[in-house]
Amino acid sequence: MHGQRTASGERYDKTQLTAAHATLAFNTRVQVTNTTNGKSVIVKINDRMPRSRHSIIDLSRAAAQKIDLIRAGIAPVQVTELENEESGQQEAATTVSEIASGSKD
Repeated sequence: MHGQRTASGERYDKTQLTAAHATLAFNTRVQVTNTTNGKSVIVKINDRMPRSRHSIIDLSRAAAQKIDLIRAGIAPVQVTELENEESGQQEAATTVSEIASGSKD
């Protein structure tokens, strides 16, 4: 899968902290916590996965390594959607355009 296009259009990079989810919007940031060991990672949703009653999220290799899922492959996790400020993102700066006054001197 490394190097292939994801559903969002970007290329999958196993070294990035990304994930696939069935319903969350692309670029949504979520905190994934491995409930077995308590380790957490923040990932960006950039791909789709089929709805499944067994799996709720599919992590990149780098994200899985951060929460010790490489050996087990699967584990119970808690997924929490983050707001922009929680994930360290900043709102895009708004540009203010000057409106010329209607009067001429």
